[in-house]
Amino acid sequence: MKRRHLLAASLGALAAPAVVRAQAKYPERTIRLVVPFAAAGPTDIIGRKVSEKMTGLLGQTMIVDNKSGAAGSIGAVEVKNAKPDGYTLLFAPSSTHAVNPTAFVHPAYDAVKDFTPISSICVNPLVLVTHPSMPDSVKGLVAETKKSPGKYSYASSGNGSILHLAAEYFKREVGGMDVVHVPYRGSGPALQDLMSGQVAWMFETFSTTLQQHRAGKLRILAYAHAKRAPIAPEIPTMIEAGVPGYEAYTFNLVLGPAGMPQPIVDTLDQASRKLMQDAEMIKFLEDIAAVPTTDTSPERTAKFIKDEIAKWAPVIKAADVRIE
Repeated sequence: MKRRHLLAASLGALAAPAVVRAQAKYPERTIRLVVPFAAAGPTDIIGRKVSEKMTGLLGQTMIVDNKSGAAGSIGAVEVKNAKPDGYTLLFAPSSTHAVNPTAFVHPAYDAVKDFTPISSICVNPLVLVTHPSMPDSVKGLVAETKKSPGKYSYASSGNGSILHLAAEYFKREVGGMDVVHVPYRGSGPALQDLMSGQVAWMFETFSTTLQQHRAGKLRILAYAHAKRAPIAPEIPTMIEAGVPGYEAYTFNLVLGPAGMPQPIVDTLDQASRKLMQDAEMIKFLEDIAAVPTTDTSPERTAKFIKDEIAKWAPVIKAADVRIE
């Protein structure tokens, strides 16, 4: 009887390592952060900083994998279809989780049901920029445009882009403007034509336009966020400039496929909270005029997505944006 007890104990000891391995703590291997745009753009730049920091916080390598196309839908679908084990995540921008759900006639995914919210990293407020020959205030720009219906045009990075929708939202909030929309294939050519005077105004990211503003090549009239940017406190917010409640920005979230186990979500949540308390990370974001998220919880991220879809849906419908 004693020998049988000893044998059972020995077998139990041999089995224990296998049990420990089966219940090993996440993560055990490289994590892939899918960025649904090409390399070197704002989403990619921030995503790479996030992956660098999260590598140290999680103790495993996090790499960026660029999967661009279809306004971010290709990358989003790849994550939607991935195994929900925490090793494939999406660095979601406003296009995939604010615009596409309404703008696409046949969306390839459900922005709420097909993903597990993990964390919010930042918002990237847009700015209203004009050619230097235009009035030097938001109220002046609106008055001049309304005085000359059809005379002026505004640029965007493409039909249905956040830059296009920010302009449509602005038009609605100032009581309507008779201006011509000129969509470009990206914001680079649009900015070139703005600086040459081919178009009168547009919305763009702060980081892309601040240097040209200070060089006098274009003029930033207002910052589309509730508070002024620390990097350029002399520039008023849109609210201060006379458009009550107006905010327009891109954003960056970390999401996983639907159905991720709660312990994995908790691990990523805890790492994200530490990330958003990291002084170097905060400075990096502020230096590119992004606004770090103070509440980065999964619950806050889930609500944020729903709120952004609800905010932009009426703007998209009023502008009759339909992407096949």
